[in-house]
Amino acid sequence: MTDLSATEMAATHAAAFTQSRPWSAAEFASLLDSPLTFATGDARAFALVRVIAGEAELLTIATDPGFQRRGLGRATMLDWQAKARVRGAETGFLEVAADNLAALKLYESCGFEICGQRRGYYKRTQGKPVDALLMRSDLR
Repeated sequence: MTDLSATEMAATHAAAFTQSRPWSAAEFASLLDSPLTFATGDARAFALVRVIAGEAELLTIATDPGFQRRGLGRATMLDWQAKARVRGAETGFLEVAADNLAALKLYESCGFEICGQRRGYYKRTQGKPVDALLMRSDLR
């Protein structure tokens, strides 16, 4: 677990997600109310994950722009995967905007592979919607 509050998560998310609508503190609090959901990290970088029936879904991950390119995203990825395994997850899933090349590179380096696509899934504050790429990894 983490001592990171929903308000702190929302602030980090807002700093990191400037091309789409960031999640609110109320949305984070609602997700954290579930016993199936956990967070890991701190105000610099965090992940929010749900584990159900052997599957872990990365709901969101965010690194404050002031702390990017310091290995925090990778450390957070490895941490949530380890914690998901302890909770019985054998497979990990996530989705990422097709234009988020840094995240794609990170996820691929952590063992995730593209397994699907949702066309026009991410609405942008400027420009056309962007496809979501679905990614999967074996956590065993």
